[in-house]
Amino acid sequence: MSWDSYIDNLKAPDSNGVVAVAEAAICGMLSGSESVWASTPALANISVEEIKRLAGKRSDFGQSGPLIGGVKCRMIRDNMDNDGMFSLDLKTAADASGNAFSVCVGKSKSALVIAKGTKEANGGQLASKVFGIVNYLRGVNM
Repeated sequence: MSWDSYIDNLKAPDSNGVVAVAEAAICGMLSGSESVWASTPALANISVEEIKRLAGKRSDFGQSGPLIGGVKCRMIRDNMDNDGMFSLDLKTAADASGNAFSVCVGKSKSALVIAKGTKEANGGQLASKVFGIVNYLRGVNM
């Protein structure tokens, strides 16, 4: 199975022609097989430890947010275990130019779907894109 088409789908314009996703990754999260299956270059360095933390216990994310590809994030909202949502909304720490970016992490049964937004994108735009893929993957028992 080629996961690159899922990355292309995440980065494609929405129905209004807006490209909300700048960077994306699909990562395996099952114990012992945590790895990046496909990604854009900026998220290719997501570590096994980062995947385990995103897929596991997130109770300390309010005080100590996760890293994604080495970039510190803070938690906005955790709906990862809520049926019909399966997502975690984050915001990156400000970069050298002072820009912070929205990030949405969705969880299927075996994978994490990660989307980092463009400077203009909001969390809702990212969640919509991520949920479409997560919902599909859950429907095919992945």
